[in-house]
Amino acid sequence: MYHAYTNYTGRKLMGLLKDLHGMGSLLLITAGVTVTKFNTARTVIHPLIRMQMTRAGYQLLPMVGFLACALGMVVIGQTVMILNSLGAQSYLGTVMVTVVVRELGPLLAALLVLARVGTANVVELGTARALGEVEALEALGIDPIHYLIVPRVIGIALSIFALTVYLILFALVSGYVFAFLERVALLPAEYFRQLAGALIWQDFVLLALKTTTFGMCIAIVTSYEGLAQPLRLEEVSRATTSAVTKSVVGVVLLDALFIIVYLLV
Repeated sequence: MYHAYTNYTGRKLMGLLKDLHGMGSLLLITAGVTVTKFNTARTVIHPLIRMQMTRAGYQLLPMVGFLACALGMVVIGQTVMILNSLGAQSYLGTVMVTVVVRELGPLLAALLVLARVGTANVVELGTARALGEVEALEALGIDPIHYLIVPRVIGIALSIFALTVYLILFALVSGYVFAFLERVALLPAEYFRQLAGALIWQDFVLLALKTTTFGMCIAIVTSYEGLAQPLRLEEVSRATTSAVTKSVVGVVLLDALFIIVYLLV
């Protein structure tokens, strides 16, 4: 029993190290291709980037708006009411910036994009690999990294940043509207003054870095799971499940890293 457990743990650990090495290599290769070939075949690549931004950004705006309203009512509205009842209105800005701007906004946007677009990436790339389309691109002299992965990395990273900003703004406004409907004695000018006072310039820089890093993580992990090894069509669903699990773990670990950065600045 002990040997079976250690063998299982060892295989899992070796598999994890192999995946980390593969994803790290794919990230470095993608970064190199992005820098050296960004304007190569721009009439093909740039429309693909815009298509990814449309799919991962514009088409998700209704869902993000719904989540922002729900977040505003459940978190912000309730927080405003509780702080008001305790006479701690002066802490409102700090709580809102910490909970919504730094944490919930980026995480919700990233997980929504993962659920909607990340899974589709694995299915598309895994199916292309299973049907031999990747090899066909290579035979035609087309770099699969440049054609398949670079547009996804750039499009998803920029989309998560834009969706996060939209979600945060909508959530903060809808939260105050909910509190106003509950007759909380807090003027709009005071509410937004506290929010502005709690924000520091590092928040804007770290928000941009965090959201784009989340997007790169999701794009790289899903692309790796779809393209790392030859797949049969029946294995695509397994690769999709693995990609979602690894992406969630990666996003949470990156978020923990940024929490440490917030504490240091």
